[in-house]
Amino acid sequence: MRGDVGDNAVEQTLTRLRVLDDRPHVRPAPAAAPRTLADLYRDHRQRMVRLAVLLVDDPATAEDVVQEAFAGLHRHWASLRDEEAAVGYLRTAVVNGSRSVLRRRRTARDYVPPHQVNARSAESLAMLSAEHQAVVDALATLPPRQREVLVLRYYGGLSEAEIAEATGITRGTVKSTASRALDAVGRVMNPGAL
Repeated sequence: MRGDVGDNAVEQTLTRLRVLDDRPHVRPAPAAAPRTLADLYRDHRQRMVRLAVLLVDDPATAEDVVQEAFAGLHRHWASLRDEEAAVGYLRTAVVNGSRSVLRRRRTARDYVPPHQVNARSAESLAMLSAEHQAVVDALATLPPRQREVLVLRYYGGLSEAEIAEATGITRGTVKSTASRALDAVGRVMNPGAL
C-alpha cells in the first residue's frame, strides 16, 4: 500500500513550486517579430534553475547547468523550428546536465573519506520553506531516475510522453518508475505506515 500522505505531500510541494514559476506568458501574434534567445532566457531561466536545483540540490551548480543548456541552445538556435522545441531542448539539456553533475559527484564521493558528511548548502535550504523540506529530503533518498521522473511530473507538470522524451526512457518505464518513486517517498515520510 502506498503512503498516501507522502504522495500528496510530494505532489503538493512540487505543484506549489511550479505555480510560483508559472507566469502568464504572452505569445506574440503571428505577424509579430520572432522571439529571440534573450526572450526565452528571460521567460524560462528561473523555471529551468528551479528544475535543476530539485535535481542536483545545489543552487550554484543548478545555475551552471542552466547556463550550459542556454549556451547549447545558442549553438543550435538556427536549427530549432519554434519556441516549444527550444523549451523542450532546454528541459532535456537541463536533465542531461544534471545527470552529468550527479555522476561526477558520485565519482568524487568515492574519494571522500567516510568520516566527512555531505551536507546540504544553506542556500539550498533557504530556497524552500520548512513545510516542504521533508519532501525535498525524501526526494534526496531516491535514485536519480526516480527523482527525475517525480520532479518532471509534479514540478515540471509534464505528461508521461514528455517525461519519456526528456529522459530518454519509454512511457511504460516512466509510469513504473513514478509508482516506485512515490512508494519510496511514502515509506520515507511515513516509516510506520505500511
